[in-house]
Amino acid sequence: MDPTLGNMASCQLALLLLLLGSMSAPSSPPAGLLGRVFQYIDLHQDEFVQLPGGQTLPIPPVILAELGNDPKKATVCFYGHLDVQPARQEDGWLTDPYTLTEVDGKLYGRGATDNKGPVLAWINAVSTFRALEEDLPVNLKFIMEGMEEAGSLALEELVRREKNRFFSSVDYIVISDNLWISQRKPALVYGMRGNSYFTVEVKCRDQDFHSGTFGGILNEPMADLVALLGGLVDASGHILVPGIYDHVAPLTEEEQKMYEAIDLDLEEYRNSSQVKRFLFDTKEEILMHLWRYPSLSIHGIEGAFDEPGAKTVIPGRVTGKFSIRLVPHMNTSVVEKQVERHLEYIFSKRNSSNKMAVSMTLGLLPWTANITDNQYLAAKKAIKTVFGTEPDMIQDGSTIPIARIFQDIIQKSVLMLPLGAVDDGEHAQNEKINRWNYIEGSKLFAAFFLEVAQLHINDRNSPA
Repeated sequence: MDPTLGNMASCQLALLLLLLGSMSAPSSPPAGLLGRVFQYIDLHQDEFVQLPGGQTLPIPPVILAELGNDPKKATVCFYGHLDVQPARQEDGWLTDPYTLTEVDGKLYGRGATDNKGPVLAWINAVSTFRALEEDLPVNLKFIMEGMEEAGSLALEELVRREKNRFFSSVDYIVISDNLWISQRKPALVYGMRGNSYFTVEVKCRDQDFHSGTFGGILNEPMADLVALLGGLVDASGHILVPGIYDHVAPLTEEEQKMYEAIDLDLEEYRNSSQVKRFLFDTKEEILMHLWRYPSLSIHGIEGAFDEPGAKTVIPGRVTGKFSIRLVPHMNTSVVEKQVERHLEYIFSKRNSSNKMAVSMTLGLLPWTANITDNQYLAAKKAIKTVFGTEPDMIQDGSTIPIARIFQDIIQKSVLMLPLGAVDDGEHAQNEKINRWNYIEGSKLFAAFFLEVAQLHINDRNSPA
């Protein structure tokens, strides 16, 4: 690794460390080192919650840092991101989105759960071992970026470049950028959908038209676009693109049993989501359509009049935006061709004089983990220690590109270890993380370090 980059990363990590200073847990705290770690975290939780206020930190787009290089220890790499989605209080926030505010045990603020809270929980775990003057059970590496919400620009290039340098000693990779499926029961994530993002432009001319002067004598681009978008998905959520389901992996009996075992209260899930009803009535149907079937979402229209009030305008050029969440074994290039052919067919039926252009601007493949890998076993044990229960084994309907990048390039096991509750509202108004999730999550990471260390020792001592 570039010495300058390493020194910068070490300084940044040191700065972050300096800035830090119903399902119930087991009835009695664990003994020994882990008990001392948990006690320290409990006693210092107020300090952990007090994030920097009003300070500007010179954080580069990607931080690479490491603590420890003992060849006898396992090396765990943690990925997190420090950037957030835009937020304005006038959009419906009850508090200033950029001032951490605690109300009834909930820590509100943009990035609280996505992804600053989990990043700080990991650092809390590390700093606790250091505060107790205890040796870290594992070697640690950190990759923290500031461009995740913008598509992780150039991140894949960096991982490829550092494959045989910074990442060469990594045994396990942990990502904590997801949510549980419930409010109180922890979960482990073993799969995520991919994403193909599309734009479809309909153009008559670059200038808008006056509807009184031109209305009724030309093919209006907005009408064409509405027809195109309306032909993508029906009212039941079924994607209308021919062939789109042809390569979806078949449902196995084992997979069906995993859905049945997940503890999901549909009424609680619906209430926390603040929707009147879902498209499906059973837990299994909802989970399968969230995780193992593709979905198509229409996101917006660029170039249309969307301000308050009335404006009698005919947009001269409009662009629709939509995406398809991909599942195994769908292929991005195949999906691209299927979508293009379908939209071209719909447009041809309208006999419009306008021009249409379809483009796939993003193509990300789905990701699936091996749940029998050591770090999944370690995470299960750590969750049992901290929360007193076995985790839900879940998938995630969203997309985190770095998981697939790590798995394909570094070829090491990737673990998704979420801390957030299902109602945290990432990317939405009033995003939060519960103090309980944040503090118990800090303990979970500490327990995870010790479990990984023990499994690593067992592997080294087991006969070949």
